[in-house]
Amino acid sequence: MKERLIIYQAFPRIFTNTNANCVAHGTYEENGSGKLNDLTPTLLKSIRDLGVNCIWLTGVIENATKTSFSRGKIPADNPNVVKGEAGSPYAIKDYYDVAPCLASTPSKRMKEFEAAVKRAHRAGLKVLIDFVPNHTARFYHSDVAPTGVEDFGMRDDISKFFAPNNNYYYITNQLFSPSFDISSQGDTPYVEFPAKATGNDCFTAFCGENDWYETVKLNYGYDPGDHSTHFDPVPDTWLKMLSVLRFWASKGVDGFRCDMVFMVPREFWHWAIPQVKEDYPEIIFIGEIYDVDAYRPFLDYCGFDYLYDKVNLYDTLVGIERYNMSAAQLTSCWQRVEGIGDRMLNFLENHDEVRFASREFADDPTKVVPFLVVSSMISKGPFMIYYGQELGEMAHDNEGFAGDNNRTTIFDYWSYDTMRRWYHDGKCDEELLTSHEKWLRRAYSRVLHLCNEVPALRQGSFFDLMYVNLRNPGFNPHRQYAFLRYDDEEVYLIVANFDNRDAEIQVEIPDLAFDMAQIAEGEMESQDLLWGNTLHFPLKKFQAKSSLK
Repeated sequence: MKERLIIYQAFPRIFTNTNANCVAHGTYEENGSGKLNDLTPTLLKSIRDLGVNCIWLTGVIENATKTSFSRGKIPADNPNVVKGEAGSPYAIKDYYDVAPCLASTPSKRMKEFEAAVKRAHRAGLKVLIDFVPNHTARFYHSDVAPTGVEDFGMRDDISKFFAPNNNYYYITNQLFSPSFDISSQGDTPYVEFPAKATGNDCFTAFCGENDWYETVKLNYGYDPGDHSTHFDPVPDTWLKMLSVLRFWASKGVDGFRCDMVFMVPREFWHWAIPQVKEDYPEIIFIGEIYDVDAYRPFLDYCGFDYLYDKVNLYDTLVGIERYNMSAAQLTSCWQRVEGIGDRMLNFLENHDEVRFASREFADDPTKVVPFLVVSSMISKGPFMIYYGQELGEMAHDNEGFAGDNNRTTIFDYWSYDTMRRWYHDGKCDEELLTSHEKWLRRAYSRVLHLCNEVPALRQGSFFDLMYVNLRNPGFNPHRQYAFLRYDDEEVYLIVANFDNRDAEIQVEIPDLAFDMAQIAEGEMESQDLLWGNTLHFPLKKFQAKSSLK
């Protein structure tokens, strides 16, 4: 039986950090950091028991940071081009190493990572890590790269803005000169000459504070000056990145969440992914992407297994809660991805988005049930939750660089009360959780388990009921959404109520659905899968009526 992928995204730096006295902008010494060794069998079992079968460890690969380790043997980076004390996990300074803050013994950090992967596998969890192909930290150097692998930029011709085998783009004869002060922190101003293009396609030396100024753009053979491409012979950056992918695959990871895939030429993915899969056939590639029109090429041509569906389903769910968008708009979400919907990764939270329970989204974690049900059950594709989501983490802390922005920081050393109480010094139980948190975690667990335990939700078909209920006086299509999931044995009626009030509704089921799902007419006794309530209702074509709250 092939399971649907249910992913738990965890940020190890914060995930198991038990410091209850963190200070804004705190250093590693002040605030501490979670460790890979904290991913014990007990913790991993608790995650698995939630209904999860895959853990995405975010921020594993070594990034630029203001912290030095091992008494200076692992030096800090220039603080003027590092965001936050801990630094962005997407400003990679060594693709072949593990972030030292995650290690109990920094000199053994790779061994600690490998051991964590093995423990996860024993617990029945696949392991994903990030692959960051578009940019590196402003200063890149690997001290542990395999023999024969050179650093990015080592052989670049810095006299040229673009050269096919250069790893970076250079603003020739120009000092890196952002619009903000880059000499205010530390004793050494940051000097870069010639300036390199900044990671968010800022091809000047004058980036701003809202740019990805801590990163530099990698060159894959595309010349932004004249829009020409130079992919034959294979560019040096392609070869270096293929080496990175193979290296981490050899460490036992089961897949990669690939960052900003649309900022890298599609031809690279078409070339690289099949080569990795030739040696590691089961490895998974998930692409972060924000253009529905590009979904099919990135699946069919580039070779990705799954893609984020952020700008389609996620944004619509946000609109329903925040902007009074009609729930009927959910129909267009599956229609846009018809034929590929099962390859869409759905979610309500990740490190880039605001927390569901935050002031900027629902402002109440208990509102999540209809959103959770729809986003996890509308297809048989993968579903993901973000650590602390199952406890209703509201992201109301002001951690430092990130500020109070309704998100969980990725730039700072920090710890969250919700996670500390669940972690409970390694017990990973419910003893210190509030009654609301226990209820919420169990609701998440029930939904996530159903996604694989119920064959119709795991691999069955989908039938949207909205087109026959738009004018149904017993159904509000602006606040409710209804669909069927079915297989040869069972049929499930799923109704989500996005209103703030209970609703007694009537759902009409058309002849076509009766025929396709092989529904028999007559008196029906059914059990609500979430709450266990027994329902009795007559089931007739066009008049399948039930009181649902």
